[in-house]
Amino acid sequence: MAKQGSKKKTEKPDAAALDFRSMFQYAPAPESSAHVQLASQYELFINGKWEKPLKGEYFETRNPANEQVLARIAMAGKEDVDRAVTAARNAYEQTWSKISAKERAKYIYRIARLIQERAREFAVIESLDGGKPIRESRDMDVPLAANHFFYYAGWADKLDYAFPGKKPHSLGVAGQIIPWNFPLLMAAWKIAPALATGNTVVLKPAETTPLTALKLAELIKDAGLPDGVVNIITGAGATGAALVNHPDINKIAFTGSTEVGKIIQKAVAGTGKKITLELGGKAANIIFEDAPIDQAVEGVINGIFFNQGHVCCAGSRLFVQESVADKVIRKLKDRMESLIVGDPLDKNTDIGAINSKEQLNKIKQYLKIGVNEGAEMYQPACAIPAKGFFCKPTLFLHTSQSHRIVQEEIFGPVLAIQTFRTVEEVIEKANNTPYGLSAGVWTDKGSKIFNLTTKLKAGVVWANTYNKFDPTSPFGGYKESGYGREGGLHGLQPYLKFEA
Repeated sequence: MAKQGSKKKTEKPDAAALDFRSMFQYAPAPESSAHVQLASQYELFINGKWEKPLKGEYFETRNPANEQVLARIAMAGKEDVDRAVTAARNAYEQTWSKISAKERAKYIYRIARLIQERAREFAVIESLDGGKPIRESRDMDVPLAANHFFYYAGWADKLDYAFPGKKPHSLGVAGQIIPWNFPLLMAAWKIAPALATGNTVVLKPAETTPLTALKLAELIKDAGLPDGVVNIITGAGATGAALVNHPDINKIAFTGSTEVGKIIQKAVAGTGKKITLELGGKAANIIFEDAPIDQAVEGVINGIFFNQGHVCCAGSRLFVQESVADKVIRKLKDRMESLIVGDPLDKNTDIGAINSKEQLNKIKQYLKIGVNEGAEMYQPACAIPAKGFFCKPTLFLHTSQSHRIVQEEIFGPVLAIQTFRTVEEVIEKANNTPYGLSAGVWTDKGSKIFNLTTKLKAGVVWANTYNKFDPTSPFGGYKESGYGREGGLHGLQPYLKFEA
């Protein structure tokens, strides 16, 4: 282990990495945003109409890559939340609960098709507002969002078959709060199963990334969904608190930080509201000596750097078997030297912008903490833009279980590496965290994979891959990573009550 107070490692990249940079200087390949139509100001989407906030308050959403204002966004107050919940309740009782399941499925399917038709626009807005590379928005976020609506459209008229021997019934009004890391995908994860099970929705997106949710409201209106079935209100923490505490909400679905999740859990205790929480994570990515090393290295890069570490399931803790540790670390450093940090709309970009200045400051603080705790910090020689919120991909070597950078969620492109000798040792280390959202295992032994999946305390365990999602598969965590599942057949249950 490095001595206390060790500094950032200043070793130069090897000759191969320098040759790579000199040989492959890509010309800019920006995705056009000319087809994107953004209003200068957005109101609240309540009862199928755009409504001004009663207090007349607005806030700005900015492009984190250049700090320019994209639009002014309405700030919903308690009275606005009440208007949205009332609209959702009326729509539930007068319309949505009375139409046939087959008709509900048609609306959900139509939303999915419209997302596909406008996929390019959604991808660009997601990258403009959130800072993630266009490749991720285009190839992962938007297609997965459409697929979730397709998937749950198929379940809408088959609920009796999904739960044999029980009679499923909708709950009523679902209050849903989503984070800034996957704005459109998280909206789809929550809205699609709620509609399929016959509930109406009030959704609050994160204040730093509201634009794709508001664009989704436009699309929902175009789809002809009955007024009030989906309401989208924008605001900050007080808006979310008003939604959680509203007496006419039947179900709360929240994705976000563990700290806020605990507050919500206390708030709904004793109210009879159903609740699902998908919270923080500190995922373990485990590489055994018999793993396909090059594939594993690329999986690690994908699991923590390509998404700027902006996923709760990011593989931010890497465990490497001692016999291959030097080889893996060398290959990781070489691969990091080839990563391009820059404009999220550039198709060459691997690592985009950090979502906000506040989040960037948090990441920088953790980098200082890691160095002060004695870990060895390594960053590649890549340049980062002078304007905007950017952070180099970072490795921390010689870390231990007691390091804060190992135990606490950073939510940035920061990877802490530890070594291990035996299977028993790595299981104990991987489980030694308050979180339990996800994990990854890299080995060519199927028996080893099955052994670890039964012993790792994580809701999702990927084998020889990482960060792969499918609407048919449930996702969720254990311990302080929350409870309940979203996606798959399991994702229907939180929006239903059953009559035996």
